[in-house]
Amino acid sequence: MTHILVTNDDGVFSPGLLALKRALERIGEVSVIAPDRNRSAIGRGITVHTSLHVEQVELEDGSVAYATDGTPVDCVRFAVLGLVGAVPDVVVSGINMGVNLGDDVTYSGTVAAALEGVLLGWPAIAVSQQHSGPPDERWEARNYDFSAVCDFVPRLFPLIKAHKFPRQVLLNINAPARPATTPSRVRVTRLGRRIYKDELVLEGTDGPRRRYAIYGVPPGYHREDGTDFAAIDDGEISVSPLHFELTDEQGMDALRTLLADSGLGPREEPA
Repeated sequence: MTHILVTNDDGVFSPGLLALKRALERIGEVSVIAPDRNRSAIGRGITVHTSLHVEQVELEDGSVAYATDGTPVDCVRFAVLGLVGAVPDVVVSGINMGVNLGDDVTYSGTVAAALEGVLLGWPAIAVSQQHSGPPDERWEARNYDFSAVCDFVPRLFPLIKAHKFPRQVLLNINAPARPATTPSRVRVTRLGRRIYKDELVLEGTDGPRRRYAIYGVPPGYHREDGTDFAAIDDGEISVSPLHFELTDEQGMDALRTLLADSGLGPREEPA
């Protein structure tokens, strides 16, 4: 039986995590390790200067989960080190309350946890859900319908068992608030580009110290065909294959030449 680790960045008691766990229990053994509080937008942060607390907690359905004061990446590390017994076969992170599209993935704790799974050699999936209410009600469970994405994600697992699932790649899945069809159409997409609208707002002073708010204005995006944003706009589930090979292989030769011409590096003779 497939052993699945479920984690998230919204916190262990998030309704999205519970919905995902219930959906995956139909196809495998599920263990839950998640932060004990909301750790959204923490990215690939880890805890290195203090020890970590872990406790068993009871979820709404009466099942047991592990809650930690660590980050989403810490949660995946706990699993590989044996906190839940046998090391899981697959990492599934989510369901995040709110989408992780375009440039957002670089900040997302949801995506970071899935990436950690990939780096450790596991198949990994990040799952996020668009909300249907106003921006200030993002954390209200009534504004989310997880049913479409909870139907789709378990259907990926036969690919994993058949060894047809991409390795060294995570699938970043985003579901629309209102799917355009039943069952939902699925589109393979590339990441789009965000338009951030952050503002510098002085909120108060305390002697020489000033307190600012710089985030909070909902971002926009560039509408481009083939992107994750376009799929969500069209009421489709977006699936983006992501890898984190960060070295610019094509740019290495150009950089060598630039440094050599500037006297900052040796000139390499062609082979």
